This record gives sequence, structure tokens and C-alpha cells, in this order.
Amino acid sequence: MTAGELSDRFEVSKPTMSAHFAVLKEADLIHAEKSGKSITYYLKLSVLEEALMGFANTFGLGAEPTGDRPAPNPAISKKAMPS
Repeated sequence: MTAGELSDRFEVSKPTMSAHFAVLKEADLIHAEKSGKSITYYLKLSVLEEALMGFANTFGLGAEPTGDRPAPNPAISKKAMPS
């Protein structure tokens, strides 16, 4: 999506959007390509995924490799809760 298309979808000024894009570029979360007067932004999913996993790991929510964790036991997961 171009910068103009993105700014049309949010109730912020184009200079404000530009400032946000600069922050995202500095964090290496997006890549920008200029074509004439337009700039098209691309999200770097691998960088975003890495950042989200780091955030989740901070709270102990990160996924463990499947080889290290036993498969869930259906008998336990379907067990009735005590009343």
C-alpha cells in the first residue's frame, strides 16, 4: 500500500503518518520503495514475528519446540471440572 492510501484509512495527518513510518523504518519493521511520487511500504513479517516472540517469551508465553513437550492427553483435557 502506498503512504497516501494508508493515510486515507486513518484520521491522522500525512506528516504524522510520515513520522510513524520513520519510526517503523528505524525499527526495521517496514521496507519502503519509491516509485515516482509514491512510496510503497512493505511489512517485514519475519522481523515482526521475531519481535512478537520476544515479547511473548518475556511473559512466559513463547511456544516450546514440539519435541520438548509431550502431546496433550485427551483423557485429561476432556475431564470434567469438579463442582
